[in-house]
Amino acid sequence: MVLVEWKQNTQRWKIFSLQPLRMDFSPRLPCASIPAVSERDEVLRQRLEAVGRRLGAREAEHAGALAEARSRAEKLRARVADALDGFHAGARASGAPHLEVELSEIRVDDKHVRAVQFELARGRQRAVVTVKSRGEVTLVGPFQAGKNEGPCATFPVGAQEEVARALGDFLERFLEVAAAP
Repeated sequence: MVLVEWKQNTQRWKIFSLQPLRMDFSPRLPCASIPAVSERDEVLRQRLEAVGRRLGAREAEHAGALAEARSRAEKLRARVADALDGFHAGARASGAPHLEVELSEIRVDDKHVRAVQFELARGRQRAVVTVKSRGEVTLVGPFQAGKNEGPCATFPVGAQEEVARALGDFLERFLEVAAAP
């Protein structure tokens, strides 16, 4: 059934249909049978297992360097966690506990498979510390989540004094930006 109504304000006729409109105008064809999720596709499984073995063999030779990068990242993260504890204590003592900053766990880097990272976050503000297996520490940010990352500063792992100084400046910049109204 179709209803027609004159709309005075638009000076046009409006047509209403009381039957639901079908939005999909493609021909109705039977669907191919798709196996249930619980069923295993052995061919696909074996194929991806072979890919896993090939890539795993390639990356296995970098396992030692990646373990060393993780160890260095754990030490850096412990320093950052201790420093953030001081920041949180100062912010709470001043009556601003809402300035709490989150510190993530260490994980494989989002961009480099042979690196690890941890992240600082407050609201949309982010900062990332990346330790690469090739012996570099990169400080990224501060930046807003969903925006371009940067600025970046990269240091050789052995330049401990330079990394320590840069880390302090990096954290202070992040905290200032993260606490901006």
